[in-house]
Amino acid sequence: MRFTLKEYQNDAVGQMLTYFSDAREDFHRKGRNVSFSLAATTGAGKTVMAAAVIESLFLGNDDWDFEADPGAVVLWFTDDPSLNEQTRLRLVEAAGDRIAHSQLQVIENTFNREKFESGKVYFLNSQKLSKTSLLVRGAAEDEQTPLVERSVSPDLRAFTIWETIKNTIEDDRLTLYLILDEAHKGMRKLTKSDREDRTTIVKRLINGGSGVPPVPVVWGISATIERFSEAMSQAQGRFTYPDYEVDPALIQESGLLKDDIRLDFPSESGVFDTVLLKRGTRKVRESTLQWKQYAEEQGTTSDPVVPLLVVQVPNTPSDSLLVSAIDTIREEWPELPAGSIAHVFGEHANIQLGDYVIPYVAPEKVQDRSHIRVILAKDAISTGWDCPRAEVLVSFRPASDKTHITQLLGRMVRTPLARRITGNDRLNSVECVLPFFNRATATGVAEILLGKRPGEDGEDGSGGSGGGEGRRVLYKPVDMVVNQAIPAEVWDAFDAIPSQTLPRKAAKPTKRLTALAQALSRDHLLSNARKVAYAELFAVLDGLMARYKEQVQAATAGILDVRGETLVASVHNKNVTVAETFTEIADERSVDSDFKIAQRILSPDLARKYADHIAVEDDDDDGLFDAHVKVAALAQVNGVQEAIDREADALATKWLSQFRVAIKGLSDERKAVYDDIVAMSVDPQRTEVARPKVRSEETEDADGSKVAAKPGHLMADENGDFPISSLNQWETKVLESEMGQPGFLAWYRNPGRASEDSLAIAYKDGKGDWRRMCPDFIFFHGDLSDVKVSIVDPHGFHLRDALPKLVGLVDFTEKYGTEFHRIEAVAETKDKRLRVLDLKSPSVREAIKGASDVEQLYLSAAATDY
Repeated sequence: MRFTLKEYQNDAVGQMLTYFSDAREDFHRKGRNVSFSLAATTGAGKTVMAAAVIESLFLGNDDWDFEADPGAVVLWFTDDPSLNEQTRLRLVEAAGDRIAHSQLQVIENTFNREKFESGKVYFLNSQKLSKTSLLVRGAAEDEQTPLVERSVSPDLRAFTIWETIKNTIEDDRLTLYLILDEAHKGMRKLTKSDREDRTTIVKRLINGGSGVPPVPVVWGISATIERFSEAMSQAQGRFTYPDYEVDPALIQESGLLKDDIRLDFPSESGVFDTVLLKRGTRKVRESTLQWKQYAEEQGTTSDPVVPLLVVQVPNTPSDSLLVSAIDTIREEWPELPAGSIAHVFGEHANIQLGDYVIPYVAPEKVQDRSHIRVILAKDAISTGWDCPRAEVLVSFRPASDKTHITQLLGRMVRTPLARRITGNDRLNSVECVLPFFNRATATGVAEILLGKRPGEDGEDGSGGSGGGEGRRVLYKPVDMVVNQAIPAEVWDAFDAIPSQTLPRKAAKPTKRLTALAQALSRDHLLSNARKVAYAELFAVLDGLMARYKEQVQAATAGILDVRGETLVASVHNKNVTVAETFTEIADERSVDSDFKIAQRILSPDLARKYADHIAVEDDDDDGLFDAHVKVAALAQVNGVQEAIDREADALATKWLSQFRVAIKGLSDERKAVYDDIVAMSVDPQRTEVARPKVRSEETEDADGSKVAAKPGHLMADENGDFPISSLNQWETKVLESEMGQPGFLAWYRNPGRASEDSLAIAYKDGKGDWRRMCPDFIFFHGDLSDVKVSIVDPHGFHLRDALPKLVGLVDFTEKYGTEFHRIEAVAETKDKRLRVLDLKSPSVREAIKGASDVEQLYLSAAATDY
């Protein structure tokens, strides 16, 4: 893979590979057809995950111990013909040179083969399977007519596409894997008025018919998978695996999706479309300046993000509306160059509007054509279209069209740099300006964007854009900046606060070390770091080779000697006896198989490089065969993997500590690389909380009234205050109590999402999966010569995750408690008392570990009144 997968992506790939392996076994050994699904919200990187799965299917995957399928054929099915080429290019970009362009083929009308070739991905869309398509001419007209009785193709085509599919399925050497992109489509129940459409085509493709057998393996990919899953469960003779849904909170935490969606709408009745379009235009100009400033700070001025303004109009916009919109934009943005406005209407042709000529551009090309600064669109641009640089949406749709707005806004949620901008809420947001909405209808948009879908399976127009946990919808936010009243000593204490990474299921210390070495060399922090790392690991392997000399010799003999038996079956008495045993010398293929096992244990790079290291050349041989045997034998010895992992982990930990300060001085892009490397561990790793730069907070309550604000926060508005709209009544009590304590210096409302500027604590949820919690408050007390930091976390005991989070807080305290003045969990009881658990107390921690009822824990002697 050219891209480094996010943790949730890697986990999803691992689960899908398990399904693919099981499906291959089920089809070829048990004769049953199977289906399974992957559900993930828009922007999760479904195509990248699919590319990793396909690459593994063709080439194998050492991380997940997955063997390649030499007979694999992938049929990628989409609804929109324009998406075929777009998807193909995305796969090319993701896979790099691991998959050749020739392995990715879009099926055109001229396609004519007896069967598909193994090791290839074929792209097909529903239109190509309609009755009028050249690909199916001469195919059976209905379910009762066998393919073999079809008429001769009028264009003398040797094979229809249905025959190609049939022949591929019936070839025992091949396995046909069908990937349904946007799998929820085409799965609705047919009505009497339905004609041949995607629904019947997709179901025929899956279930077979007219002499064509069902597709053996079906993988559905969608943001909303329920309808696909229901159809598969009802399919006759098809075995279904459990649906796999990526946790939306993990997607949001990854930084691939924008955190905040800011909604603007008129607060009074009247006609404000022109006024708010001007406001939207100003916003995209401001965003342009902010991205330019960020690029200058990071030293990347050659390639700054170029924000885009999306103007959404009704399906049949009048010329006067379009002209008025363009006039308004140009009036507010006079320096906008000619040719900067384009459209993506379904007409696919340039539009003449008085003196204006507005060119058409294909939706998938908007992202890369940075000279386009304004795009005109209708109800939706395109399924699968994503434009991360689209920062502002102004919609002229009426208030009744909230789902059409969310459908388009859902295509704009990707972050432009595929990562969160550290500490800057403004650059991590997307703006939506709604001239014809009021707060009540805008709230409907907000609910859809937060995952509350009114439709039966999300087909409400949201496009699966719901983010849920971690995403905010802001109505009237104010951007906070660094509070100048906060002393430098407090900020120094903030910089020292420990945070934790989210562990990874498939982490390998050797891969972590080599990734770190490559990064250190790339950033000129340690010359020849990879060479140094391999030298250290080679020394360990040399020592293990000597220590386990006898075991290695025994394993070597086992690898080189292939033992077998000759069986004789008697015709007379029907007995089977062993006539003789034999031993043959292993050939290169046999040794290669054992060496591949060693690669999975040690890592492919380390196994290959160590074999090169110990190979002894002579006049006739390069010595690699013997070296591969020795490496394969060493890897079979118990304790070798653990020893090499310990050394790799120790060296990586040493280097991360040694170059910690230097890494902090790198650009955000490069620091993000090291953040990923630190997180490549099966255990939570210590990291630091980044300083916030711009913090956006709501200034109004749901009823439109102005919210209260408090001083002393690390971030503040122009008056030195911080809004507390996000605090409930008893959280406010906690804040006021802490501010009234002697020696109070400052406070920090810890962001509720696990971002770089948030203190995050790893814990295991009820299913044993790792999650991260973000305690509500960080308080600073004492004096400037001794700033004391405290964590205070008001958290309701009625919540399902209350106990797992408390246990995680216990583990965190036992690791880092000495670095805090207090670590306390607070809850409000039914009689409105605030009770506190002091996690610095060993007896309280033991009580939490043994607790089964959180409410009783707060009512017990382990807690005290706050």
